[in-house]
Amino acid sequence: MPIEVDVAVLGGGPGGYTAAVRAAQAGKSVAIIEKDKLGGTCLHRGCIPSKSLLRSAEVFATIREAAAYGIRMPKGEAGVEWSGVMSRKSAIVEQLHRGLQALMAQHRIQVVRGSGRIIGPSIFSPRSGAVAVELADGESETVVPRHLIVATGSRPRRLEGVPYDGKTVVTSDEALEWPSLPASAIIVGGGVIGVEWASMLSDFGCKVTLVETADRIVPGEDRDVSNELAKLLKKRGVVIYAGAKLDVSSFKVAEGSVEAEIAVGSGKIALAAERMLVSVGRQGNVEDQGFENTDIRTENGFVKVNPATLQTGEPHIYAIGDCIGGVQLAHAAMHEAAVAVDHLLGRAQATSRAEGRDVPRCIYSRPEAAAIGWSEAAAKANGFDVKTAKIPLRILGKALVYGEPEGFAKVVADKATGDLLGVHLVGAHATDLIAEASLAKLLDAVPWEIGRAIHPHPTLSEALQEVMAALDGSAAHG
Repeated sequence: MPIEVDVAVLGGGPGGYTAAVRAAQAGKSVAIIEKDKLGGTCLHRGCIPSKSLLRSAEVFATIREAAAYGIRMPKGEAGVEWSGVMSRKSAIVEQLHRGLQALMAQHRIQVVRGSGRIIGPSIFSPRSGAVAVELADGESETVVPRHLIVATGSRPRRLEGVPYDGKTVVTSDEALEWPSLPASAIIVGGGVIGVEWASMLSDFGCKVTLVETADRIVPGEDRDVSNELAKLLKKRGVVIYAGAKLDVSSFKVAEGSVEAEIAVGSGKIALAAERMLVSVGRQGNVEDQGFENTDIRTENGFVKVNPATLQTGEPHIYAIGDCIGGVQLAHAAMHEAAVAVDHLLGRAQATSRAEGRDVPRCIYSRPEAAAIGWSEAAAKANGFDVKTAKIPLRILGKALVYGEPEGFAKVVADKATGDLLGVHLVGAHATDLIAEASLAKLLDAVPWEIGRAIHPHPTLSEALQEVMAALDGSAAHG
């Protein structure tokens, strides 16, 4: 007999399991169809494991700089035990995975483990949207929901012509399982993932070369953020080539060795390292999902949805998360899960799919970077007459005490209305501090209100108070 539920979710990543829990909390019967493990890319091949490695790298970097804090370290005592680093990563992932399994049980959500494919009208249902599931043991199951939420996620995009072997030339998926720490690495792609890996590997003592086709790293962020991160990475020995193109015909790959050429300007530069990580974006998992049996349509490799409701071409089928493109971040997918479930439940919606500029963006390098809203250039390009303020973190007592005075806080506002347009941070704990700016955006707070709010001293949060006050010249340390 088929499994009949109110809501089925195809994909068990952050968007998928959030949608399942939210529907179950409303009293709906729910099933999740997941071919791998609950948690998806974020838990098993992305956010969590990479941040675990970044934290280990940060700790090692701090130990190496212990003398600056008055701590004496006998020469040669500090070192990286890669197996321990990887074990810690795996333990964190497994703990969170067990937590998700318990969460599903708590909310009586049925987890169907297998590869699902949407089918058209059949003996099970007069309309499309049922899901045929091929189970791991070779058996099959059919899930028939009143509503279906597609949350199939994404995977690393691969450059055509690059000789990936999963060991020496890899995507971020394989890099997370490297059996040893390389002495040198070439990273192709200077976006968020590339910068995080460059920071992490350099902190572990690896010689890193970072290659980006745009004229600067993290080109989607404010230029001041790009410049600051590039300056600080270079200070730690990372070699950065911006405006560079990889020559895929030049590859020479052997075990533990990769060589390739890049074109920079009118010349070519030969690069060599033990390993290469190619990080050039992600593509939606939209193939072989059975969309052809429905009125679901794809556009530029992503599922096309109504941005207000997240419905596909089939009103009872929704799509959320990385597979619909836009901001491919776990917290964006979780927000979209709430939007989709609230709509199918008939609840009044306060928000719709988050616009890219309203989603906090985080880079977990050392130092961290975070932003929300328009960059200065984007705001101007969209017709705003802007005013900006920028303060260095070194004016904050807590930044000096913490030992990481590098970075800044920057605010972009509309000169005519005073509205907050964008906030950009580089520095220690920037990824935590950006939450205040996100709340300010949601509540339509203007900069002077944030600046007037009492911030505790000494804290890094004072950066936001200072930079907002700086817009009208009233910063305490301005």
